[in-house]
Amino acid sequence: MKRTGLAVMAVVLIAGGVAAATRSAPEPMARFITDDQGRALMLHGFNTASSAKGTPDGLPKLTEADVEREYADMGTNFVRFLLQWRAVEPQPGVYDTKYLDQVAERVAWYGKRGYHVLLDMHQDLWGNSITPGGEAGNGAPRWATHLDGLPVATGHWTWEMYYLEPGVIRAFDHFWNTTGEHPELMDRYAGAWKAVAARFKDDPAVIGYDLMNEPWGGSLQGAAFESGPLAELYRRCIKQIRSVDPANWIFVEPQAVGVNWGLPTALPSFDDDRVVLAPHLYPLPLDLGDGYEGGSREWTDRTVGWWKENMLRTAERLKAPIVLGEFGLDMTKPGSSEMVESVLDLGDELGMGRAYWSRDDGPWGPYTDGRAGPLVKVMDRAYPRAIGGTPTRISAEPGRLTVEFEANGSGPTEIYLPADEFPGGGKASTGTASWDRARRILTVQTPASGRVRLVITPGQA
Repeated sequence: MKRTGLAVMAVVLIAGGVAAATRSAPEPMARFITDDQGRALMLHGFNTASSAKGTPDGLPKLTEADVEREYADMGTNFVRFLLQWRAVEPQPGVYDTKYLDQVAERVAWYGKRGYHVLLDMHQDLWGNSITPGGEAGNGAPRWATHLDGLPVATGHWTWEMYYLEPGVIRAFDHFWNTTGEHPELMDRYAGAWKAVAARFKDDPAVIGYDLMNEPWGGSLQGAAFESGPLAELYRRCIKQIRSVDPANWIFVEPQAVGVNWGLPTALPSFDDDRVVLAPHLYPLPLDLGDGYEGGSREWTDRTVGWWKENMLRTAERLKAPIVLGEFGLDMTKPGSSEMVESVLDLGDELGMGRAYWSRDDGPWGPYTDGRAGPLVKVMDRAYPRAIGGTPTRISAEPGRLTVEFEANGSGPTEIYLPADEFPGGGKASTGTASWDRARRILTVQTPASGRVRLVITPGQA
């Protein structure tokens, strides 16, 4: 999410986390999200959208034409679609089927274009009832907000500082049952997820459920929070979802503070073989508003290295694929395009899906006042949408894409090719290829077994 940082906490967390962040990590490309053909999926897209936080109905400001333009301009195949608990469950135990139908309508816009949709139960600062006028916060319904009369001051220089307000801390403490006074809240939340999963379990576009955006522990932080109440919430949600949906992937996030900056997480493993690790990445210099240049660039590169190693170790512990649920920055800052490109390269290196924050209009997004910005060119890149085997290497260069994998007979490999680099489509170094000009997808049928090295170069118009 758009942010400028909890700088008060940064120094303490980094001082305590650097040693743990520098141990060697497992090799990348260990596990993958797969489709119903068994192909490894490379997810590439946006969060849609921050606008959902403030709308009365909890839906993003989005039209089907916007989805069509996104695909035409950037060839994305993935969306992390924001839900609001307040809209799912406006009253305890009452689930708004009209809202879920409206979400389903928007999911269908993506589904018609071959997208994979991740439903994300989003929150920031607990909910918009932390202040009487709803000046801050999104996610939780009013009936689940218990401040006990503690204050929540307004007018902070950065929105994250609301997390340190006594009333906000108390609202989270009640949710995590740290207070012992509202043990029902976590079960209510898990029940809301059951209602969502029951509605979308058979929707072919929906790939999974992101259980909670950027969890915050209130007065409980670090390992005690992640291995304690956060893990307990995830177990309850998984149990409720699996009671109605045995197949879709379940995405779990570490706590945001510290982990988003590259520090380790204590998130434990879960007894489910379709769990995805879904961390966020906001290097601290960029989190504090700097561009990607000079000393900021050096520090950013160092912390991205920590983040990579720590997330690989965590994925190994969870036996889970990695999908980067959020990353982004102000595209007007120096070096911003280069920074985004480096994260996309990291995704190729790790075989990691990614969702940029966000699809909203403005300097962080792809469009401003309807005009394409610099992000469009960076995001419009060649990538394998689905790979007919287990990937071992993905490398994108201008006018050349290399995909290496161990074939497993799971189906053809599908590759998106941007028009500026591949105006006439693509030529495959091996296998039998067919070109869908309208969708700009090259489908390559390769041998059903053995090691494959597939190199795609520009074809003839």
